[in-house]
Amino acid sequence: MTSLPQVAPRIAKLTALSIGVALLATACGGSSTPTSTGSGSASANAAGIACPAPSATAGATTAAGAGGSVPASTTTTDTALKIGSLLPTTGSLAFLGPPEIAGVNLGIKEINDAGGVLGKPVEVIHRDSGDTKTDIATQSTSALLGQGVSAIVGAASSGVSKTVINQITGAGVIQFSPANTSPDFTAWDDKGLYWRTAPSDVLQGKVLGNYMATCGAQTVGMIVLNDAYGTGLAKNVQAAFEAAGGKVVAQELFNEGDSQFSSQVDKVIAAKPDAIALITFDQAKSIVPLMTGKGIKPTQLFMVDGNMSDYSKDFQAGTLKGAQGTIPGTFAKDEFKKKLLAVDPALKDYSYAGESYDAVNLIALATEEAKSTKGVDIAAHLKDVSETGEKCNDFPSCVTLLRNGKDIDYDGQSGPVTFSDAGDPTEAYIGIYEFQDDNTYKPVKEEFGKL
Repeated sequence: MTSLPQVAPRIAKLTALSIGVALLATACGGSSTPTSTGSGSASANAAGIACPAPSATAGATTAAGAGGSVPASTTTTDTALKIGSLLPTTGSLAFLGPPEIAGVNLGIKEINDAGGVLGKPVEVIHRDSGDTKTDIATQSTSALLGQGVSAIVGAASSGVSKTVINQITGAGVIQFSPANTSPDFTAWDDKGLYWRTAPSDVLQGKVLGNYMATCGAQTVGMIVLNDAYGTGLAKNVQAAFEAAGGKVVAQELFNEGDSQFSSQVDKVIAAKPDAIALITFDQAKSIVPLMTGKGIKPTQLFMVDGNMSDYSKDFQAGTLKGAQGTIPGTFAKDEFKKKLLAVDPALKDYSYAGESYDAVNLIALATEEAKSTKGVDIAAHLKDVSETGEKCNDFPSCVTLLRNGKDIDYDGQSGPVTFSDAGDPTEAYIGIYEFQDDNTYKPVKEEFGKL
């Protein structure tokens, strides 16, 4: 893919106008015209944190797809579209696997219920990505490529994707991540075959940094995973927070595989920050008790997509009550959650389910438009099905338009999807969530931004 101009310098100005961000009281179902939330504030804690109050209706809206019968494809293929998934079922991001896999399976089910792609049912093959401590991703990728997939949905971890992106794209296969957020992929030499539905951490960093400042924090400490995801996100959080007038007073790194975090916790607490950003994966299970055990209030903690999870079985009730965090993408709508639960009744989290679902739909729609199941042919149509056409938000409605000769603009469950030439979303929502007394989280508000 072609390289885009560097975006990092743009984070020097942190106003709603300069980053194109507006707060939303409810989910917008893919609309690119945001509205403002109501005002209010939560009770302040000793550190002076007073964030805007949650919206009672956040996440309640649903988006309906078009009904009606789907016309048969006028072009058929001898080789069925085969999609692989490279998503975590083990390792430090294993909690993200179930919603992502459910999103893939729901997309495949709806596509095949509508008659499949180019006259044949779509096949899906799931493989574990593991994490960067293992070589599982490389082995899984080799297995998927050996089975003739046209596209691979994954990996979730930016660090893991870096270990397999050349292997996948070098084979002429699409790599389509629902959760990679490292800015490094924007300019990667991937032959036009790497795509993602999750926005770059340039945007998540802006939102989190600005939100902590909005909550009244003047100083921030950070504990950061030392990999492409952690350091990239931390850089953008710091730039946004400092542009808003705040100061990062401590930033402590750790490596994947570390199990002891007392040193990092002690150094951050010693700096006496108003707020603490935890940019980690499941290491938060060890870090949070160390923090709260040393007097840090949960309302001082701000988390990110890598560690936003259901901690109801990990911590005592109230441990995280009032802690907040960000996850790229719009809130999972009630109707979409019901469909996901029908696929996987054990689901607890919905992070990146929409992005995974959208990845599958976009691959299928681009295949229909390309009239080919070859990865390079499909990739050439991914941008086209995401912009400047008649809007639609699921496979049946979109493929009906395509088969009737219409140009389409797919807007999905993750929000509006419009790709740059580099395969990045050019606009996206970032959801802000708050933990409850049972250590699960609920939506607070969304912010919409363009890059």
